[in-house]
Amino acid sequence: MKMNFEDIVPVRFTEGKLLLLDQTRLPGEEVYVEMETKEDVWDAIYKLKVRGAPAIGVAAAYGLYISVRDLKADTAAEFAAEVREIADYLNSSRPTAVNLSWALKRMVRTMEEYLEGCEEAAAETGGSAEEERKIHWVKEVLRMEAGRIHEEDVAACRAMGEHGLSLLKPGMGILTHCNAGTIATAKYGTCLAPIYLGHERGYDFHMFADETRPLLQGARLTSWELQRAGIDVTLICDNMASIVMKNGWIDAVVVGCDRMAANGDGANKIGTSGVAILAKEYGIPFYMFVPTSTIDLSTATGDDIVIEQRKGEEIYKMWYEKDMAPAGVKTYNPAFDVTDHKYITAVVTEKGVVYPPYDVNLRKLFEEEV
Repeated sequence: MKMNFEDIVPVRFTEGKLLLLDQTRLPGEEVYVEMETKEDVWDAIYKLKVRGAPAIGVAAAYGLYISVRDLKADTAAEFAAEVREIADYLNSSRPTAVNLSWALKRMVRTMEEYLEGCEEAAAETGGSAEEERKIHWVKEVLRMEAGRIHEEDVAACRAMGEHGLSLLKPGMGILTHCNAGTIATAKYGTCLAPIYLGHERGYDFHMFADETRPLLQGARLTSWELQRAGIDVTLICDNMASIVMKNGWIDAVVVGCDRMAANGDGANKIGTSGVAILAKEYGIPFYMFVPTSTIDLSTATGDDIVIEQRKGEEIYKMWYEKDMAPAGVKTYNPAFDVTDHKYITAVVTEKGVVYPPYDVNLRKLFEEEV
């Protein structure tokens, strides 16, 4: 069965409009909301209307463009300053997923390189570039760069799917946590990309999806998209992972990643580290799927990753008709935890599968870019 990925992409940019699939309304409703202002984009990222590190990066890139395309400025320098300010504002929406800052930095850097080129060309000809014209074209440069980020993510996810599939065998039982599927990326997903490719090739995987409390991305999103694709999926509570492993139903664990440190420690949705520890205990391979844009070599270890803290209401109020905890109870609600590199069997990137020692082999992925 071939999946029609065009039906459920999380980010659409068409005819100048940025549309995001509102994932807070899944699985009950499939609604795309238009982003018109920087506040719309910030709110969509913070409130998880768009989520998943790669999808956040793509949405932020387009979001920066739509936030500045009607911006007026007297000079290109003033325009550039406004772009940097808006990029900083969008970057404040969520601190942990590195693709957000990565995409925004790339957009700003592309703008700066274009403007520097304009100045160099003007100096060589002895003239000066018209400010209004420079501003017009830098806006086009930003639009095109956002499109490139989008296209590159699609290609990266497809490549991760092929590399990941080389680690899996037909008929396997596979556990996943949170959602790193097609609605967490531009297309295909990260850790679910090999599941979709394998499904098309008759691998007959048996998927188990942790519900992923407290926001239930596994229940609302992963089980929804896998079932929609015709893939065998069983939803379990987070605290059932151990028993399904003990029953012999799990042959591999696949998860995504929001930020990977230089030593291979990986931050992913809260609960991921517990799954990794269980997998180690039961002798089950644990594969973390990480686009190179999510690898942060400037962060030495997982101890240096800032973990987003969210409101306690998500634990006891969000999904219930009545509060499911006593009024005034203290809460602790980190959005992510860090899986120590020693629990990760292999890291799957668009450039290939990386094995330990990660502090050496992850860096090799970037040697050609240095």
